[in-house]
Amino acid sequence: MTLDRHALGFGAGQRAIYACDPWATRGRLHPEPESPTRSDFQRDRDRIVHTTAFRRLKHKTQVFIAADGDHYRTRLTHTIEVAQIARALARALKLDEDLAEGVALVHDFGHTPFGHTGEDALHEVLEPFGGFDHNAQSLRIVTKLERRYAEFDGLNLTWESLEGLVKHNGPLIGPTGECTHGDDVPRPILEYCALHDLELASFASLEAQVAAIADDIAYNTHDIDDGLRSGYLTFEMLEEVPFLAKLMTDVRDKYPGLEAARFTHEIMRRQITAMVEDVIGYAQEAIRDERPESAEDVRKARRCLATFSEEMSVTDKQIKKLLFSRIYRHPDVMRVRANAASILTDLFHAYMDDPQLMQGHYWVDRIATMPESARARHVGDYLAGMTDNYAVNTHRRLFDHTPELR
Repeated sequence: MTLDRHALGFGAGQRAIYACDPWATRGRLHPEPESPTRSDFQRDRDRIVHTTAFRRLKHKTQVFIAADGDHYRTRLTHTIEVAQIARALARALKLDEDLAEGVALVHDFGHTPFGHTGEDALHEVLEPFGGFDHNAQSLRIVTKLERRYAEFDGLNLTWESLEGLVKHNGPLIGPTGECTHGDDVPRPILEYCALHDLELASFASLEAQVAAIADDIAYNTHDIDDGLRSGYLTFEMLEEVPFLAKLMTDVRDKYPGLEAARFTHEIMRRQITAMVEDVIGYAQEAIRDERPESAEDVRKARRCLATFSEEMSVTDKQIKKLLFSRIYRHPDVMRVRANAASILTDLFHAYMDDPQLMQGHYWVDRIATMPESARARHVGDYLAGMTDNYAVNTHRRLFDHTPELR
């Protein structure tokens, strides 16, 4: 993939015609006066950073739980890394950096404690009531569950930020109305779109697309870093991926005898650079082919315009396969996952039996009289918002035995 360095947008005021225009936003569900000092996308980003949901990410698992050590990524540090990469991609492609950063910062709001284990556990217990999807939960948080403003629930983000949150991985509905991801579109997304149509059959903006691919770049790289730190990965295992093997050869040739920590960092920084430059090169070529003249043209394009080249897509799959087999399905990790799942399952049933146990929940006085489906959704909201530490400590308070997570 050839990257055109002369076309990179590193100067001020160089927003491309296919970028989202913050001064021509489709607006908010609840109209608000404009700010004299910030664009609407800046305000969205700032609101996201100041939420309770954002702060809670610091004690939510990415891959390794807090007991494993302080140097492993959490949802918060991962989110910050994604936002940095998204902003770099947006600047290079002359997009609105604030919108790209905002979508990156909010993309993991709906994740549960204990990473994907928690999501799987909540989906299982909530399946009779519509299931659980972290992307849909992110939407619930920013449109309903954050209670900060006198005039509305949620953050009242712009249409562009909300569509980026919901569709950053592509359209949710195909041309004939079928769900593009196999399962039904999550109910919370459909319910919100009935009020504020996010156009689920189209692609999202380029700003949202760079946020999505930034997520892949970040965790592909940093899960390797954390895997090496944990000992589940070794440099020899990285040789299974030709792309990583070449990076290691390059570093060894340039810095013979380099200590392990520096060696790891040199590999990681080269991996991020190569993947970022690959996305920029692919996007430049796709933009030349599709010739979008507006953000609407991006949404109506035949394909995602900001993603990996075919060659890097192969590498991406190889890295994910390595991480899946060596880390995500490692026996120690699977044991911890089973214990974490049992904690959330126990808490769900305890709260369904006695909602008064949900101390501090703002619906606790009404929840006992709600229909079972509504009660289950509110219990799911409460559990999804927990940090790892709070879930463990709450389980210890309510049960005689709490599984060890290490």
